Amino acid sequence: MTDAINSIGVIGAGHIGDGVARVCAVAGYDVVVQDTDPDTLAGAMGKIEAGLGRQAKSARISADEAKGALSRVRVTGNLADMADCDLVIESAPEDEEIKRQIYEDLKSVLKPHALIATNTSSISITRLATASDRPGKFIGMHFMNPVTAMALVEVIPGVATEQATTDAIMGVVERLGKTAVMAQDFPGFMVNRILAPMLNEAIYALHEGVGTVEAIDSALVLGAHHPMGPLALADFIGLDICLANMTVLYEGLADQKYRPCPLLVKYVEAGWLGRKSGRGFYDYSTEPPTPNR
Repeated sequence: MTDAINSIGVIGAGHIGDGVARVCAVAGYDVVVQDTDPDTLAGAMGKIEAGLGRQAKSARISADEAKGALSRVRVTGNLADMADCDLVIESAPEDEEIKRQIYEDLKSVLKPHALIATNTSSISITRLATASDRPGKFIGMHFMNPVTAMALVEVIPGVATEQATTDAIMGVVERLGKTAVMAQDFPGFMVNRILAPMLNEAIYALHEGVGTVEAIDSALVLGAHHPMGPLALADFIGLDICLANMTVLYEGLADQKYRPCPLLVKYVEAGWLGRKSGRGFYDYSTEPPTPNR
């Protein structure tokens, strides 16, 4: 079935979506990137071209490979342009209603054999699949951030996902040069089931005055050999995404240990979302960024 996948649609041209588009194009797929936000869409090709240039400059790919990959990507604001895609990877915001509406809109667009993969980091694959017209051809395909640098893709079949769909997606991941791990359809899957509570606990430590932002991050970098402190990582991921992940875990598993930290909730309410908003646990208007506490 993997031989039938030649063209891939990516819905969402944000930081994750453009990374997914880039790795798919480098792997030889024709790629259509769709987004409803004109500003995001306008910058997508520039970001993809710049990223390919960096890869060529560092000799990870050749200049010809970069040029060829760029020629295989096109951007659009029209979801109908997904009509010829063999696989659509949805990388919209981590909001279930937004995702469900996308699957509803795709019903009149996709050809019968096309597969749908969602890049959700924590929402039930089985539940999302019910909003589509093809639950057997629906699967979770969770890319790590940054997509071009991280080797892992979590593959998560739903209850109705057909084995042929799983096999096809495993083949795509292999062609992308990444490693697939299979996860069951439980809240948070594997990575966020473990990672999100760790970040939330670091925020609790800050909230309760156990340490400052700098102290907490330094402790995990130096004491646990993490490449980045948990608060810096939360800012990198996006505090709204961290909150969404914790909310899914808390509501799905009904365990107090997954309760989102009140400080995380307040920062998201204030619009302090981390790097993408310019402020989170660090203020990114300075270089280096300044801890906020």
